[in-house]
Amino acid sequence: MNSRMQFALPVDSDHKASKFRLLSKSPPHMRAFHLSWVTFFSCFVSTFAAPPLLPIIRDNLNLTATDIGNAGIASVSGAILARIAMGTACDLFGPRLASASLILLTAPAVYFTSIVSSPISFLLVRFFTGFSLATFVSTQFWMSSMFSAPVVATANGVAAGWGNLGGGATQLIMPLVFSLIRDIGAAKFTAWRISFFIPALFQTLSAFAVLMFGKDLPDGNFLQLEKSGDKHKDKFSKIFYYGLKNYRGWILALTYGYCFGVELTIDNIIAEYFYDRFNLKLHTAGIIAASFGLANIVSRPIGGMISDMVGKKYGMRGRLWVLWIVQTLGGVFCIILGRMSSLSGSVVIMIIFSFLCQAACGLTFGVVPFVSRRSLGLISGMTGGGGNVGAALTQLIFFKGTKYYKEVGITYMGVMMICCTIPICFIHFPQWGGMFLGPSDVTTEENYYMSEWSPNEKEQGLHLSSLKFANNSIRERGSHS
Repeated sequence: MNSRMQFALPVDSDHKASKFRLLSKSPPHMRAFHLSWVTFFSCFVSTFAAPPLLPIIRDNLNLTATDIGNAGIASVSGAILARIAMGTACDLFGPRLASASLILLTAPAVYFTSIVSSPISFLLVRFFTGFSLATFVSTQFWMSSMFSAPVVATANGVAAGWGNLGGGATQLIMPLVFSLIRDIGAAKFTAWRISFFIPALFQTLSAFAVLMFGKDLPDGNFLQLEKSGDKHKDKFSKIFYYGLKNYRGWILALTYGYCFGVELTIDNIIAEYFYDRFNLKLHTAGIIAASFGLANIVSRPIGGMISDMVGKKYGMRGRLWVLWIVQTLGGVFCIILGRMSSLSGSVVIMIIFSFLCQAACGLTFGVVPFVSRRSLGLISGMTGGGGNVGAALTQLIFFKGTKYYKEVGITYMGVMMICCTIPICFIHFPQWGGMFLGPSDVTTEENYYMSEWSPNEKEQGLHLSSLKFANNSIRERGSHS
C-alpha cells in the first residue's frame, strides 16, 4: 500500500494526511474526523444533559446543594480511570472498536436517568454516564493516527472542540426539549424524564455509525492489519511501561486538569450560578451558560491551529511557550469572573475566559502526540484523565455543598489554574528543548522514539512505525533553528 494516489488528501510516508480540509468527507482521514467529533459531541450532550434542568430535577427529587455537588463530581469522576483504560484500549484494539464499545456500554445509564427516584440513583446515573467522556481519548488518538505533524494539533483541536461543543449545546437543547414535551401535555416532573431519551438515542446511533463507517488507520483496521502482518500487536506491559515512565505525560495530565478540568467544572455549575446569583429565568440562564460551551466551536480549534502555526516557526519550544501563556491568562480571567458583580460584566468576562481556557485545551494536544509514539494512546488517556481529576478535585474543594459561595469558588479555581500551569516550564524534549533550555547536541528524533524499543524488537522490525514518525517529526525543530 505504497501509492499515495489512493488517498484524497496528500499524505506523508506513514499515510497520515498532511493537509486538513474541514469541509471534506473523504475516507479515511476526514471521515474519521467527522465520526470522532460527532460521537464525542453526543457523549458531552448526555453527560451534561442534567445541569440545565437542575432547578426542575432538584424539586422533583428533593436534592440538596450537597446532593447536586456530589452528582456533579460523580459525572466527571467516572471518566478518570475510563480515560486511561481507553488510551490503552486504543493502543491495543484501535479507536473504532474502543470508542463504539464504550458509547454502547454507557448509553443505558442515559436511558435510566428517566426513572431515577432518589439522590443516590441520580448520582449513579450521572456517574456511569460520565464514563462516556473517555471517548475524548479515542478522538485524540484517532486524529493523531490520521494526521501528520504539520496539522495534527489542528485536527485534534477541531475534533475535540466540536465535540466539547456538546457541553454548551445541551444547555440549549435540554430546556427546549423539556419545554416542548411539557407543552404537548406532559406534567413538569414527567417532561424532564422523557427529555433524556433524546441524548440517549443520539449517543446510541453515533456508536453504530463509527462501527459501520470508521477505519482505525489510513491503511485499514487494527485487526485486519494484524492478520495481514502489516501491523504487529503490541504488548500491554510495554505500552504501560513506556507511557508511565515518561514524565512529560504526567505534567500534561496535571496542567490539563486545570484547563479541561476547569471547563468541565464550569459546565456543571454555570447555569445554576447565573440562575441563583442574578435571579434569571431557567431559559435565560441556560442561554448564558451555553455560550461558555459553544465557544468551543472556535476556541479549541484555534488553540490547535495556533500550536501548529507556532510549531512551524519555533518548533516544540514555541508550542510549550504559547500553551503556558494562554492557560495562565485563562486563570487570570477566571479570577476576574469570580469577582464580577454585574450580569453584563460577568457574561463578557466569562466569554473571554472560555476562549482562553478552551484554547489551552487545544494547545495541550498540540504537544501530546509527540510525547510518545509507542504509548500514544496511554499518554492521551493519562492527559485526558488528568482533566477529569482536576474537575473532580475542583468541584470537591470549591463547589460541594455550601462551604464557599460559587463566586468565591470560581476565584480560587482561577488561582489553582495559574499555579498548576507552572510545571509546563519543566517539560523538556532532548531533541527539541523546552521553554528555557535548548536541545541536547547528541539526541535526535530517532534516538528519542527508538528508545521505546529493545534491540530484540528492533531486529524483528517492530519499531518501523516509530522510525517513520521520528522522520516525519523533524519539523518540530522549527524553521528558525
